[in-house]
Amino acid sequence: MHRTRGRVAERAGDAMAALRACASEWNLAVSETAEGVIMDLPGARLVLQPTGTGLGIEIAAPDDVHLRAAQDNLTEVLAGGGIEIGWDDVAAGALAPGLSIGEVISCGQSAPGFLRLRVGLADAGRFASAGLHFRLLLPPLDRDPIWPQIGKTARVDWPDGADALHRAVYTVADLGTDWIDMDIFDHPDSPTCTWVRDAAPGAPVGIMGPGGGWVPEGDPVLLFGDETALPAILRILRLSENEVRAWVTASPEDLSALNADPRVKRVDDLLAALAGTDPGEAGFVWVAAGERIAREARRHLTERGLPRDRFSAVAYWR
Repeated sequence: MHRTRGRVAERAGDAMAALRACASEWNLAVSETAEGVIMDLPGARLVLQPTGTGLGIEIAAPDDVHLRAAQDNLTEVLAGGGIEIGWDDVAAGALAPGLSIGEVISCGQSAPGFLRLRVGLADAGRFASAGLHFRLLLPPLDRDPIWPQIGKTARVDWPDGADALHRAVYTVADLGTDWIDMDIFDHPDSPTCTWVRDAAPGAPVGIMGPGGGWVPEGDPVLLFGDETALPAILRILRLSENEVRAWVTASPEDLSALNADPRVKRVDDLLAALAGTDPGEAGFVWVAAGERIAREARRHLTERGLPRDRFSAVAYWR
């Protein structure tokens, strides 16, 4: 187990309040023990120990990636309230947690509305589990890339100005031991689509992750999404061991092989389809679409009384 410790010298009450607020917003488990206040983060455990006017902090994680990611997130949360953490150790100068550098192998089309980008990545295997998604970091094609690094405070320092990276989230479409594929919804005014079309084989890219949660646990798993959610829906259909059904708003051409999948139904109205389904006592509802659809889906499922841990409604675009 990897560990690091730190301390908030002052404003322990404010720091604790800020962290409890985040735990509530992110639906994190919080418990009070003789050891201190314990918060279970994604891939790490946080122990908080009030000591007078200060606050002792310990992070434990199974690997250094999750440890440094939690350290970065915690430092950023408290910095938003003007609270500093003095850490015992900081991996200053290291690449941002979870970041691997790869290079473009090829770009083609997986369907009329999708570009398929293949990136060579030495450690692609680590994206086979733990998270459906990753962040694609694209540097300006006319400049040498500057990648994000851990700074002296444990926060990640991102390049800005002319060196700023385009950062978008995508889903693993396929992968091998040293390559990873992603499907990119092809639409006008997309910085990613423009970059991919202009990039030559060998162009450097950053892949950061995995993240975004794993295959939903439920029986059945009910999926609702538009074109932008198709890569994630396809991966869940492939990986889930439980019954899965999906309702999608996409053209038959973009559905491609999913046209023949009896678990998938093409619809014109996701919200109407959602209203007409019942997840039962053990099902999970997963929604991914535009911001309006995601917001209405959250409202609808909450009003139906579905517990918050049995659904996810995420905006993939605005």
